[in-house]
Amino acid sequence: MGCEVPRGDSCPSAVDLDHHARGQRAFDRSAHGKRRDASAHRRLVRAHSSSQAHRVKREGYAVSQKNYILAFDTANEIIAVGVGKLERETATIKVLASCETPAFRASNTKLIAKIDAALEDAGVAKSELACVACGRGPGSFTGVRICTATAKGIALGLDLPLFGVSTLDAQAWDQWAKGARGEVVVLGDAMRKEVYPVRYVLNDEGPVRQNADFVIKAEAAKKWLAASAERQTITGDALGKFAELFAPFGALAPESDWHPTGAGLLRCVEAAWRDGTFDPNDRALGNPLALLPVYTRLSDAEEHERVKLAKMPEGTERVQELRVGVTDPKEGCYASSPVEPGREDDKGSSVLPAGFEVRFVPLDASWVGEVEALEARVMGSDAWNAAQIIDDLPRSDRTWWAAFLTSDAAKRTVEHGSDTLIGYAGGWIVDGGVQILKVATDPRYRRLGIARSLIEQIALDARDLGAHEMSLEVRITNTGAHRFYEELGLKNIGVRPRYYSDREDAVIYEGPLPLPHHDVAGMDLMINDIARAHEGVLSSETLIFAIETSCDETAAAIINGEGEIIADVVASQIDFHARFGGVVPEIASRKHIEAIAGVAFECLEQARETLQNPNLTWKDLSAVAATYAPGLVGALVVGLAFAKGLAWSCDLPLVGVNHLEGHIYANKLACPEIEPPMVVSLVSGGHTMLVEVKDWGEYETLGQTLDDAVGEAFDKVAKALGLGYPGGPLISKLAEKGDPRAIKFPRAMLHSGDYTFSLSGLKTAVLTYLQKEQQADREWNMPDIAASFQQAVIDVQIAKARTALEQTGAREFCLGGGVAANPKLREAYEALCDELGVRLTMPPLKACTDNASMIALVALERYQADKFFDFDCDVAAHVSLDDSY
Repeated sequence: MGCEVPRGDSCPSAVDLDHHARGQRAFDRSAHGKRRDASAHRRLVRAHSSSQAHRVKREGYAVSQKNYILAFDTANEIIAVGVGKLERETATIKVLASCETPAFRASNTKLIAKIDAALEDAGVAKSELACVACGRGPGSFTGVRICTATAKGIALGLDLPLFGVSTLDAQAWDQWAKGARGEVVVLGDAMRKEVYPVRYVLNDEGPVRQNADFVIKAEAAKKWLAASAERQTITGDALGKFAELFAPFGALAPESDWHPTGAGLLRCVEAAWRDGTFDPNDRALGNPLALLPVYTRLSDAEEHERVKLAKMPEGTERVQELRVGVTDPKEGCYASSPVEPGREDDKGSSVLPAGFEVRFVPLDASWVGEVEALEARVMGSDAWNAAQIIDDLPRSDRTWWAAFLTSDAAKRTVEHGSDTLIGYAGGWIVDGGVQILKVATDPRYRRLGIARSLIEQIALDARDLGAHEMSLEVRITNTGAHRFYEELGLKNIGVRPRYYSDREDAVIYEGPLPLPHHDVAGMDLMINDIARAHEGVLSSETLIFAIETSCDETAAAIINGEGEIIADVVASQIDFHARFGGVVPEIASRKHIEAIAGVAFECLEQARETLQNPNLTWKDLSAVAATYAPGLVGALVVGLAFAKGLAWSCDLPLVGVNHLEGHIYANKLACPEIEPPMVVSLVSGGHTMLVEVKDWGEYETLGQTLDDAVGEAFDKVAKALGLGYPGGPLISKLAEKGDPRAIKFPRAMLHSGDYTFSLSGLKTAVLTYLQKEQQADREWNMPDIAASFQQAVIDVQIAKARTALEQTGAREFCLGGGVAANPKLREAYEALCDELGVRLTMPPLKACTDNASMIALVALERYQADKFFDFDCDVAAHVSLDDSY
């Protein structure tokens, strides 16, 4: 019978298959999220279908009958690797090697070596592998992502299907193989005094899972364990912390059995083979782009946000026995020509008024009155009142989103009086699924894709809380809603008689989560924004592939030996961080693991087109590079682990690159012939520094910020002003209408006599000014505040740059980092360099923000100098640019 797992557990989709031809999100998005190549999505969809096998055959890599599988897991403190032989006639797997090694939080440095060792023990070459499987957790966030990213790199490099298995299921299979029968509970360590509990019933055929993945406090797990009347065996790495706590509730397995084994992973795959969720020849089922870790909760930032937004006003009664319902969404696409709200175009679709857009945010309890009013308008007898809505909002297993009509694209939040609630949806996540409780849209704004987008937001949250499918009830007479849900991929599975208060029947719909329609991971791709136009076919003599994941962009690029960009792809996460006013590291890491394979795949596709070589493969590259430091560790580790897997699979050298050095090399994109010595100003959200470049690879940091970076200061001031994220472009635009001399903000460290910067004092001065103006009941002059703040930043930057140029004698000045795109800062540097007779080089605007082309340029020179990284390398949050590596 095999191990029963929630439907879709093997590979929830990271790339939407476009269940419907219509319904692309119809709202204007920021320039960072704008799709630049419509064919990108179609290519990614092809990669997600069985037709990918035909493409591979055409390129000379036919689906072979190779008979070996590699499986590994790093979800906890053990690296487990298994190598097996696929017995295709019987759909069984013979274990050839099973290796388990303590990792001690060093999975990223040890994994590749352990894979090599396991293959050697089994006598199997990587070229003989038919497929790859990896543990998806649940477990350590970092450990699971190292495993998943490495597996994606290996699968893409070897052109093999990739499958995911549950780390906890693998441990249940280990117990089964040791002869355990009856109830077995696996408790995974979830950190924060929490555990991942799964109960299994083990019979002669295998483990049968009794519950979906979820997370619970260890103390609360005692009650969960006590609920079973059967004698149970307890295992799992959580016993390393809580063995004494859980000992009264069952027989504890030996400590040597608390972690998964390579053999357990292979048995888990074998069970999936029998169940039909694994097939070594099925590239659609084993698409590397689609595999995701198991999630059981939102990021901390999202959880805290929900708690804050759902606080109930005092005195509100709690109400039970809620009835759910949906209104007719009347979905479709809207015309681009603006008319007044409530009007329709000639096809009967509403259109947004000129200057307005729709913003989606988690539902705030302060909007309950507006929700109640819209409920009464569209739900009839099924409408909830305010007390019922407030009762539901704070529940930990709920997710609620709202749609607002807003005219101010720069604002980070929605506000009463200026913004209008026009839709909302709520979902209840339970037992591996999400039930839609409510979805409604203001009738004046129908057919704009609002209901679809709300449901997609619910689906994203549900996926991150461990759900794999969606269900809902809808009135049997609501035929418009029936069509809508069928377009989302949901199926009519039956009728619930007399479900509604007026005794009307409800139709039950169920199906896979309808995730957003985008290129990858809910993000649109920016393709070849940096690459220059070239005549003729570019050289492919030397090809360097680079990955950049240091912060909130997932980027990939390929350049040739002349430093010419062959392909450049960026997936930006800005839309996911904007409502928090800054980058959330946990969200960044999650989005990187979702996007990394899709971005890399599209980069190779672009290179095929540019080089007019449809047969180009990963093995035709000369090297694989990745940013290893500095940056967010959880983000960096995804890119480096993926690069390791890809380089190892193709027997290519691995090149590590310092992110800051990449920003220096970005100037070569504007002027390939520039040569040191030079002075470079690096200004971004994480860095503010002046660097003397004595030679390529030889740097001396003249000075840097003592506290906030320039970009960070822009973001914080923008947040204080109620603007959106990132703050730099918004303040710059606002400052165009202001007087830079209106407010005398301080110029910290202006006369310090060195190259040190400090931005925290300036930030504090702005906040103090805002408070005083508010206390005096004076309206803020936003343009003047923005212009005066910006000028204070620029004055210090220019003064320090002047001193550096005069004291070093350098005749070349360059910029780097996201703030280098600020128009006024660029103008000020132009004036300074003209005055001093110094040549100024600035990266193209698109190359100021994080990208992989600049990483590839550094990697090219390191490749030519034979400066390679071993597979035991690791990431670092902080490194000195001055130190060689």
